[in-house]
Amino acid sequence: MLPRFITKSIHAYLDYPVAFALMALPFLLGLGQGNILAFWLSLVTGIAAFVLTVLTDHHLGLFRVLPYGLHLAVDGAVGLVFVVAPIALGLSGIEFWYYMGLGLTVLAVVSLHKPEEDVQVA
Repeated sequence: MLPRFITKSIHAYLDYPVAFALMALPFLLGLGQGNILAFWLSLVTGIAAFVLTVLTDHHLGLFRVLPYGLHLAVDGAVGLVFVVAPIALGLSGIEFWYYMGLGLTVLAVVSLHKPEEDVQVA
């Protein structure tokens, strides 16, 4: 069994930096040289991740209208897309490893999430 140690709080602190990195790294790494979709996939996902974080019901969410469970499900879907994308799009070099590494990392973070304790109301 995997040790589940990534709490909702830890995850929240990771969300904003990851969103900004997804927006900045395509420019910094020169993604899109082999396939322009390698550039746009990261940029659009970063913008969506930022919006998702702002709307998520955790302590760093600004509007807290989306359940945290939905946020985790979206993260899992993004991880899967990022693992499949380099193969489906025929990416190579830095573009291949960028998406494969990010996808596997996102899937690891989601799988290591520590379930919240049920709160009993007396």
